[in-house]
Amino acid sequence: MVDLAALRQGVLESLPEIAEIHSAELREKVIEAWALALSQTEFQRIEEIRPSGNPKSPAMKRGTQADHLRGVTRMALALAEQLEQVAGPLGVDRDLLLACGLCHDVGKPFEFSPRNQARWEGNPGAVGYPSIRHSVYGVHLALTVGLPEAVAHTAGAHSGEGELITRSLENTIVHHADHAYWQILERAGLLESGSQ
Repeated sequence: MVDLAALRQGVLESLPEIAEIHSAELREKVIEAWALALSQTEFQRIEEIRPSGNPKSPAMKRGTQADHLRGVTRMALALAEQLEQVAGPLGVDRDLLLACGLCHDVGKPFEFSPRNQARWEGNPGAVGYPSIRHSVYGVHLALTVGLPEAVAHTAGAHSGEGELITRSLENTIVHHADHAYWQILERAGLLESGSQ
């Protein structure tokens, strides 16, 4: 049986930036989204998920998937804050930006699940490979727990799927922070060479 209370506590420990969200309701929904995501897989903690952008892309040499989420969130905040110092107010909702950054990869437990990977690789003709990417599954999770549409939008469109739509302001910031995170680690030699 899944211990949701333990999963929620683990999410809080993995993502201390949740405490920076002023809205108690939004904080709780971010926690709930991650607890639900983990509960549907064999993962107990975000740190157990392979630390890569996609299941077969190069993994980080050091750090965890939680570090990625935290790094992207902090980079997104810094981008917004620093640009506002030069350009003036942009209309960024800080709470929303935090939630978007922390939840942009909430679908990764599903896509990275070893059980799902084995099932999909075993018969890609049945449901595809992967059946559902983490970005799309993240939309499902965000909406299921009642996160704002803007957070679901960021989960669904922070990656390649977002090229087909117009990204929101917060999603645009998270999208660039996410891509910069992986590109910077690659240039710094902090990603394993090749794919799994």
